[in-house]
Amino acid sequence: MDKTRYTSSRKIDHLRICAGQDIERGVPGFEDIRIVHSALPECDLQRIDLSTRFLGNRLSSPVFIAAMTGGHPDTTDVNRRLGIAAEKYGIGMCVGSQRAALEDSGLADSFSVVREAAPHAFLIANLGIVQLREHGLEWADRAIAMIDANAIAVHVNFLQEAIQPEGDHDATGCYDALAALCRDISVPVVIKETGSGISGETARRCWGAGVSAIDIGGWGGTSWPAIEACRANTLTDAGAGSLVSLGALFEEWGIPTVVSLCEVASTGGPVIATGGIRSGIDVAKAMALGADLCGIALPLLKPAMESDESLFATIEMFHRELITAMFLCGSAKVADLKSARVYITGKTRQMLGHLQGGE
Repeated sequence: MDKTRYTSSRKIDHLRICAGQDIERGVPGFEDIRIVHSALPECDLQRIDLSTRFLGNRLSSPVFIAAMTGGHPDTTDVNRRLGIAAEKYGIGMCVGSQRAALEDSGLADSFSVVREAAPHAFLIANLGIVQLREHGLEWADRAIAMIDANAIAVHVNFLQEAIQPEGDHDATGCYDALAALCRDISVPVVIKETGSGISGETARRCWGAGVSAIDIGGWGGTSWPAIEACRANTLTDAGAGSLVSLGALFEEWGIPTVVSLCEVASTGGPVIATGGIRSGIDVAKAMALGADLCGIALPLLKPAMESDESLFATIEMFHRELITAMFLCGSAKVADLKSARVYITGKTRQMLGHLQGGE
């Protein structure tokens, strides 16, 4: 198998499936969270301050452009547009997995275009943990240099890998590779799930390895099993049907975003909440539960494929919704959201209560 060709082809497959098909699954849990309303908020809506700090960097908002794409020539314009938005709004961004460009330097432009468009933005490089184990510090350094990154995310996506016909199925040695990277790399390391969530136990291991932040990537929202099932459905080989069935079955696998956020936030920080964040109210809820940034991908993808104006309008809507939510709970600054009181109901409360009761 020509891994270089397959990796790049897979990237454009993912982009087209996400843009054109229904690949959202699960319930992230935000419907079980209600921020306590303040009838006397004692702050000025017009002076709400969205600025925050993350890993020593000042950002204009906790809204974060989560990893989406790159690694194929047809993804370059999308990444350029996302970079323009990151620069315009002073928000952070993580690029998609850089594996394809590390295998084929001719694809590096699909990532480096982000830094060209966002010379001052906080950017996070992105490398899979299996590739880190196989190639070590050299690939991490190259990924960082490709976009002049401020930090590097190491993504863990073994559910997706288990369903991919060309997936990496050996997870041994990954913890040691992560710890070695944290020890030797010159920038902060973020460990990042891609849709199955991170538990409190795994978070504590990651802090022990030396990571600087955790991106929980919870269940509920974009479903990689659903995406891979869509890909497998187009294959003609004998095993394709079983992969489609496997993807459908494991669409229900994972830790809901809100549950994962509560578990990980209780172990330390900083934390990026991703997974099914679909409004500024969701951002406010996640921040009240302990998030430091809130990653958004799918709601920005289609606008980023359309025009600058469409993408800008979407980000501004998230900001308007977040500002309104902050005003209505008396949070004049992002830091104030950390002390905003919330009600937790439904299955989320049941899951968190069960876990707490078992400790």
